[in-house]
Amino acid sequence: MNPATALATVLVDELLRCGMTDAVLAPGSRSAPLALALHEAAVAGRARLHVRIDERSASFLALGLAKRSGRPVAVVCTSGTAAANFHPAVIEAHQAGVPLVVLTADRPPELRDTGSNQTIDQIKLYGTAARWSCEIGVPENRPGMVAYWRSVVSRAWGLAQAPDPGPVHLNVAFREPLIPDGDESWCEPLDGDATGAWTKVRAATPGSVLHVPATRRGVLVVGDGAVNVKRYVAAASMAGWPVLSEPSGNARYGDHALSAYHFLLGVPEFVERHRPEVVVTLGKPGLSRPLLSLLRRAEEHIVLSPNLARWPDPVRSATQVAQDVEIPVLSGGDDGWLRSWRAADRAAAAAVDAVLDASPEVSEPRLARDLAAALPAGSLLFSAASMPIRDLEQVMRPRRGIRVMTNRGASGIDGLVSTAVGAALAHSGRSYALLGDLAFLHDRNGLVLGPEERRPDLAIVVVNNRGGGIFSLLPQAALDGPFERVFGTPHQVDLEHVAAAHGLPYRRLESAEELPKAITGSGLRIVEARTDRDANAVLHAAMRKAAHKAVRDLL
Repeated sequence: MNPATALATVLVDELLRCGMTDAVLAPGSRSAPLALALHEAAVAGRARLHVRIDERSASFLALGLAKRSGRPVAVVCTSGTAAANFHPAVIEAHQAGVPLVVLTADRPPELRDTGSNQTIDQIKLYGTAARWSCEIGVPENRPGMVAYWRSVVSRAWGLAQAPDPGPVHLNVAFREPLIPDGDESWCEPLDGDATGAWTKVRAATPGSVLHVPATRRGVLVVGDGAVNVKRYVAAASMAGWPVLSEPSGNARYGDHALSAYHFLLGVPEFVERHRPEVVVTLGKPGLSRPLLSLLRRAEEHIVLSPNLARWPDPVRSATQVAQDVEIPVLSGGDDGWLRSWRAADRAAAAAVDAVLDASPEVSEPRLARDLAAALPAGSLLFSAASMPIRDLEQVMRPRRGIRVMTNRGASGIDGLVSTAVGAALAHSGRSYALLGDLAFLHDRNGLVLGPEERRPDLAIVVVNNRGGGIFSLLPQAALDGPFERVFGTPHQVDLEHVAAAHGLPYRRLESAEELPKAITGSGLRIVEARTDRDANAVLHAAMRKAAHKAVRDLL
């Protein structure tokens, strides 16, 4: 099956599974895959297809259908000015709150801005008149595409409806061939969820709560920016579920919180025996690839999101999205599920600790582990969004009394000193920051404070491996020739001189045992921990090997 036919087949099928009963088509060439898929659905009796010879009439027909029925109606056109002719109806739908799913076929990127026929800029063509716009991208014959396509369509369907109904725009680029080629094969099943939409958006009504299926084989995942954490951690604990919390999820406390799940989920034998029936996600997870793989394997993945216009679903596995959920408690019975997770977590964490404690030298993961453990109650820990937060995720042991923050919205390296200073000024207790050297140098101006400005009580711990440490753990490290210059990006900046230039106290951490003493003090101050990027890569490999062995020994 060619990619254009596969994409159109899936998009139309997902719209039907979401509940579409009517679609309107204005004929054209580039939209042929969608036209054929809609025609097939109409012949099969799955939907009513309405065809009009011009786009303006087609779009207003769709508007009338949707306005009267209260259900989203899909309207399809080819590329170029055809799409522009939808604009008046899209504006009316926006102003009147009428749900429309606008599908504009488009030329692929290589034909744009070349003078190619019927090719204009269609990305976000309708501006603020669309509740949501998405450039789906040219389809490719590779695994993962079906989940992406269905997730996008079900999200669009949900966003077109209550509580704020209106038009959504999906721009769909097709490469030729545009008609079926007679080959029905594809690299993965094209099927969706037989029970309905790929992701079901549960619109909130007063007092409405999504009741999670009752099961002991559940997991609570807490990512960055989670809200109402204590409530859901308590519910998961009562249900006998393990809690897998990223550091900035601030749910890594209590008996049910695991700290070595990154390593557990890297052992295929463990994963096979611990496939959850339900996963409930709070916040935005994304630090651990093994954890994201767990979300794909869950039979039911429920995303809890305060905002039904936007929710995190990085692996396109969400089956339901809701603003409020209730996790049921099963009385009596076996707690073997939780005990098995906790036993493996203890074994993996102990194995990792043994590797970290084998040397008195300062290492990046040990620094992260020991810093999180050493902070006084009531402290704020701000972490860089690249390697430091990942180190914390892998080695930070459960504890109460600290708040962890990081800029994981876009996970950028910029502005971290200034963000840490701002957070410290707003925090009522002691504050600390764990930054890499490049992140620190990127925002040196954040250290410049005027004579009448408030000074934060903030110790900035800088991991100085003289470059971009995270790249030594990525495939780029195998590129011996260009690696050091274009990825490692070494520098020769003396951080003690940087501190002196800004009149700040400076201390260099000489050994791991010195950490508690090094971070004492008050005001804005710098603590430097020098490490080696190559040695850090070797240490991470040793941690992983030891943890995986410890888990396998339990199985």
